[in-house]
Amino acid sequence: MQPTVKKSGESVQYCEYLPDVTLQNVIFCYWELKTTKPLDTPFTYRVVADGCIDIYFEINNIQESYVMGFCNKYTEFELKNSFHYIGIRFLPTMFPQVFKIDASQLSNQYINLEIVSNETHAFLMNSLHAVSEFDIIRKKLDYFFKDLISRTAFNFDTRLYNAIHVILQQQGVLNIQKDLNVGISSRQLRRLFDLYIGTTPKSFSKVVRFQNILRAKPSSKSLKENKLFYDSGYYDQAHFIKEFKTFYGVTPTKAFGR
Repeated sequence: MQPTVKKSGESVQYCEYLPDVTLQNVIFCYWELKTTKPLDTPFTYRVVADGCIDIYFEINNIQESYVMGFCNKYTEFELKNSFHYIGIRFLPTMFPQVFKIDASQLSNQYINLEIVSNETHAFLMNSLHAVSEFDIIRKKLDYFFKDLISRTAFNFDTRLYNAIHVILQQQGVLNIQKDLNVGISSRQLRRLFDLYIGTTPKSFSKVVRFQNILRAKPSSKSLKENKLFYDSGYYDQAHFIKEFKTFYGVTPTKAFGR
């Protein structure tokens, strides 16, 4: 979830769209972040930790397209007062397989797409130049990625995916050493997570736990009354607030309201 831009009738809009059904086990969503009218001042866009890898670009300046790797904290981007960004968010483990790259090389940074995939960069430059209607953009992205993925040999290592399944099933609340008994050593498992996700099992679990709290959409009041942070494996409220702020950029009170 990327909830920092509220879905309202204001001057900045953020929307997510499903790709073609044949792509939905690889691509989580396409997204669009745009101004509906020029702003009075530049806009700060905050990206929360979500465990995914994204391609993104400004539709009016596709030359500067980027890949953003797994991040273990929030990231802020200072945007101009008028913009129209498009993104492709890949499910964990998918991007490094499609683009044949070690995910750890992308972690906690954004780099030029042309360095990672000249083919994808060239497609965006040649096919989306001067296109602004999202339905057309989505169809072109579907066409490109269906072809690209049809040429991809995926490695569905059951040890890695069994570990991910446990983490998701436990909502990120688990003992890494005891609960991730998937038939390989912790060192080997960490190597697989670095290669395909870009971080350690422990760090990925923390992001899953954080994302599950976002999905629950609690109010600040209910967080205090129901002690959700205890159920989510935090030691105390201070621990919860500190980690939440690391991933989101603001406290739970500011994120969820009173």
